[in-house]
Amino acid sequence: MPKPTGLLEGRGSQSETFWYTTKKRLLGPPLVNEQLGEQRLSKPLALGVLSPDGISSSAYGTEEILIALLPIAGLAAFTLILPMTLVILFVMILVVLSYREIVMVYIRPGGSYIVARENFGPRIAQICAVALLIDYVVTVAVQVAAGTAAVASAIPAVGPYKLEICIGVVVLMAFGNLRGLKEAGRAFAVPTYLFAASVILMIVVGVVREVVGNLHPIPLATMHGTYAFGAGTDGILSAVMIFTLLRAFANGGASLTGIEAVSDAVGAFNPPEGRNARQVLVTEGLILGILVAGISWLAHATHATPRIVGYPTVLAQEAQAVFGSGFVGHTLFLLVQLATMLILYTGANTSFNGFPFLTSYVAGDSFLPRWLLKRGHRLVFSNAIILLTVTALALLIIKDADVNSLVPLYAIGVFTAFSMAGFGMAKYHYSRREPGWRHKFIINFSAGVLTLIVVIIFAVVKFTEGAWVVLLLFVIFVPALIRLNKEYRAEAEVLETVVGAQPPPPPHYSRRVVFVFVDSFDLATLAALRYARSLRPTSIRAVHFVIDSIRAEKLRDKWTRADRGVALDFIDCPDRRLVRAATDLAEREVADEGTHVTVILPRRSYSPLLGRLLHDRTADKIAAAVSRIPRSAATIVPYDVPTRVAVLQARQAAARAAAATAKAAATAKQGKAAKNGKLIGQPSARLTADSAGLAQAELAQAELAQAELAETADTAAEQAASTQELNREAEVAAAHTPPRKAGAAAAPGVAAIGSVTGGKVVVEGKVRVVEIRPVERNSVLAVEINDSTGNLTAMFYGRSGIPGLICGARVRFSGSVGIRGGQPVMINPAYELVSHGE
Repeated sequence: MPKPTGLLEGRGSQSETFWYTTKKRLLGPPLVNEQLGEQRLSKPLALGVLSPDGISSSAYGTEEILIALLPIAGLAAFTLILPMTLVILFVMILVVLSYREIVMVYIRPGGSYIVARENFGPRIAQICAVALLIDYVVTVAVQVAAGTAAVASAIPAVGPYKLEICIGVVVLMAFGNLRGLKEAGRAFAVPTYLFAASVILMIVVGVVREVVGNLHPIPLATMHGTYAFGAGTDGILSAVMIFTLLRAFANGGASLTGIEAVSDAVGAFNPPEGRNARQVLVTEGLILGILVAGISWLAHATHATPRIVGYPTVLAQEAQAVFGSGFVGHTLFLLVQLATMLILYTGANTSFNGFPFLTSYVAGDSFLPRWLLKRGHRLVFSNAIILLTVTALALLIIKDADVNSLVPLYAIGVFTAFSMAGFGMAKYHYSRREPGWRHKFIINFSAGVLTLIVVIIFAVVKFTEGAWVVLLLFVIFVPALIRLNKEYRAEAEVLETVVGAQPPPPPHYSRRVVFVFVDSFDLATLAALRYARSLRPTSIRAVHFVIDSIRAEKLRDKWTRADRGVALDFIDCPDRRLVRAATDLAEREVADEGTHVTVILPRRSYSPLLGRLLHDRTADKIAAAVSRIPRSAATIVPYDVPTRVAVLQARQAAARAAAATAKAAATAKQGKAAKNGKLIGQPSARLTADSAGLAQAELAQAELAQAELAETADTAAEQAASTQELNREAEVAAAHTPPRKAGAAAAPGVAAIGSVTGGKVVVEGKVRVVEIRPVERNSVLAVEINDSTGNLTAMFYGRSGIPGLICGARVRFSGSVGIRGGQPVMINPAYELVSHGE
């Protein structure tokens, strides 16, 4: 038997929506999964790509220390900054030593979160997850705000527009990452080396000028808009001064953010991954230490003072003082500012890589919604990128893109992750006690304790400046993530029980009742009725819950005139609690254990935005309530109004054109025959009469449908919609009318189904029903055909589908026939596709 071909030819594809077309134009064509590749990083490239977040923090760390010291310590702040920097560098050394152990043990991406999860369990690890999520969001805001301040330091005229610039930069970053921007490109390594080289050059030139006595402090009289200078250090041991020193230490801790970025991408290094990652981490720490120490020393030497508006920055003032105002000096000054801007913006962009992957890890552990696991149009985690963009923009707007206002939100998240990573590695070494574990345990435990102290200091001294917001987020989100995981685990346990157990036999109900809930008589209701009939239930009942008696009477009149063959029941609902009325109806019906109820809810579908304006989601509420009732199910049948109306209008126009053409042709033939005075043979006369009669019948049917609907519809929109629907039904009925009348002679060798009583026969008919029925652990494809004399069912065991055997297709079966339930049945017959279905 030849295999049917061309089954998919001629089927119209779904047209692209306006939003998808726009997205494709903006982001480029979609990528396929095979294009999801991984690039391995050499050590120089890894240092440039993974270090911007950490190294760029040195650009504003010293300035934040001075902002805390100047109002109390006055000029002594430029002396106190040196020991304060040494303390911060000591903390940095411990953090780097701790992460050296992490990158050797945990090669998988995830960094601190993976360490906490593996050593403390997934629930406690959510503290680290929330800390890192906050860190990524604040990193975008702080780095972009600091980068814009660097721009304003070089071009003061753009300073008043720093918020607008920040918003534009974040939007551009989001756009680039939604297109699939790769951080592993060599271009992202350039800002790191350019910044490190230019600032180290500035430090070297400044040291040389200091040695030769050519570097002088900036006169305070030339400074405007600076923070107020305090009285001095007479009470350095007073409570106020101690509190100030702690605030300065907390501010300076911002210099250490981003060190953990290397641990998040160990798997991207060339083998041996752990060893190469350790060397890059140490190199990053060394560069960061030199930059922080050098910038702090230059602040001590030049008295560069922070400005209230945020620009020029301390780093910009140092560059101007060191390089001078000549052509070469000004060029080098601009180079430092350019490098600062680039590395800060690049450091902000690292969050657009880290945040989506972190959310995917946490969502993979079922602690975040699973939609964060979905890759988008360009194989990136689009939902997470959009979430990060929105929250970072909100933060920038709320804080007016001010770095000093954002820092209190910054370091708590970072140092919480440092602390959990240190304690996690300490537990790892203590549990395994491998050779040399004691000194590793001391390093990691000390790092955990010290960074925990920093967290406590930050929470206390920065509480009123915004730290309370971060603490509140911890209190809210950590229990929320655990609660979400509890829901996912409960679902997984139930699924495990169901999958592992023997599947129950398929239910057999003596009655299957379908309720179609009707709100108004429209195209969506007609579509729901057609779907209800396709279920072949025991009974179909249309139900309208009466809230407005006048509207109900109008609906009754329309329904009666349309005569859809289904009775419409009216149920009084005086309290307008539709959900309660629907569940009461379903519960009364399933009181009989042999009854199954299906509730069908028609819904007119529009665009997402318009749909939310036009629908109050009542159908969703009813469906959710009914689905909780035993032996009940609910189905929402959407009906795309604009698309379907356009299709029906096109079909109606085509039908009218065809009918007019047929009538014109018949009239022309009759006129020609009368003019020539010839008698056309009886068979031809019958053919002409049949053609004219067919055309007249089609016109009469369309006119009758229009007349009936014009009488029953109250509005012009309802008249048009219902007219189109009835015309379509008339066309479908005409298209599916068998080509020969009942009792007409069949093709040679083909038996009429109505005459089949048994034996081996060949039958032919149109496919009426195709369904899959469960049989023990297998399935059977049941195909019912009709040839106008009767119905026959063909059973294909072990099949779930056969190309071409769809409703409306004409097929020929040959095989042995048995009688089951009064109906002829064939088991695995040979089949031949005669014509394709629609």
